[in-house]
Amino acid sequence: MKILTGIDLPPGSPGGSVELLHDLYGAPDPLVRADVFMLARENVEPSYARSSPALLPVKGKAVSGTEFWAYVDRLGAAVRDRFATTDYDVLHLQHLTFGATAALQRVCPDQPRIALVHGTDLLFAADHPTQTDVLRETAASADAIVVPTRAMADRLQQLTLDSSDRIVHIPWGVPDQLLNGQLGQPHLHADRQPGELRVLYAGRLTAEKATSHLISAVAGLDGVELSVAAPRAEFAALAARSDLSKTRYRGWLSRAELWGEFSQHDLLIVPSLKLEAFGLVTIEAQACGLPVAYQPVPGLTEVLGDSALPIDFRDLGTLAVRLKELAGSLGQLDDLAAAGLVNSRRFPLSRTARELVNLSHHVLR
Repeated sequence: MKILTGIDLPPGSPGGSVELLHDLYGAPDPLVRADVFMLARENVEPSYARSSPALLPVKGKAVSGTEFWAYVDRLGAAVRDRFATTDYDVLHLQHLTFGATAALQRVCPDQPRIALVHGTDLLFAADHPTQTDVLRETAASADAIVVPTRAMADRLQQLTLDSSDRIVHIPWGVPDQLLNGQLGQPHLHADRQPGELRVLYAGRLTAEKATSHLISAVAGLDGVELSVAAPRAEFAALAARSDLSKTRYRGWLSRAELWGEFSQHDLLIVPSLKLEAFGLVTIEAQACGLPVAYQPVPGLTEVLGDSALPIDFRDLGTLAVRLKELAGSLGQLDDLAAAGLVNSRRFPLSRTARELVNLSHHVLR
């Protein structure tokens, strides 16, 4: 079975969809074998070696109107030039929206297709009419639509007005080696000091995930030391709007670096204000023994439940009280860490890959 997939972002871009693409289809020993493309970075000479992923030198990325469709035409031409696009059995569309999905549907109109849904799909569809059109077209034409949580299925059906039985629930997963300790044994933070709490925020600093007001408020709490691992440009933009002088910026870390950073902290905070597709970083943290506190939004409540601590991050008074309680209770942190380890083992990446491959065979029947 030959699979073609791709995403119109350069390697190393932030976001769960890029991490999942790397985990599932990445060389040298991919869990799902496929030909893969991404974008070459602008102003960097692309390599034309037969590598994976293939890096396509397509410029002028857009999300709206005629500029988007012109970009899709250029990307489609690059895909057609790089691959024999009639020689594939199944397409794996890594989003319901964006240029790679639209391009693949146009250059490979007859192949069966499986679409994977991410939170950014629904956010962009809500804000950009062009992406709403792409989402609805993709949802209507896909042979199967994969959602990582049932909350995503509910939101998708609200957008498409389609209660399709083609929606399939396959949770995302984290590398099995992380779950079984081959990438470092879970560290239960025996060096914690009562009354001090080393808090980590890891991820994008977009408005729906973390506000400057919240970050500065957490950093200003007595007994709390806040570290932020996020894209540099996003942190700089946040710092321009708020005083982050009490925040330790850790950079935009690789996956392995982030896993190491987990052991230097007592708590991961996930203050997402809107639906989360899945929350890969929360499961990675739990697999490494780091307790998680999260805003109980759809998606996260389904994945984390009572294995993590729900907090309303919009109520700064209550937040301060809860973090002070955690700082003074090593036992509560250890209980959360133990519950997180158990929860993380529900989500092996090998199962995600196996179910995607099985689904691919199913749509070929």
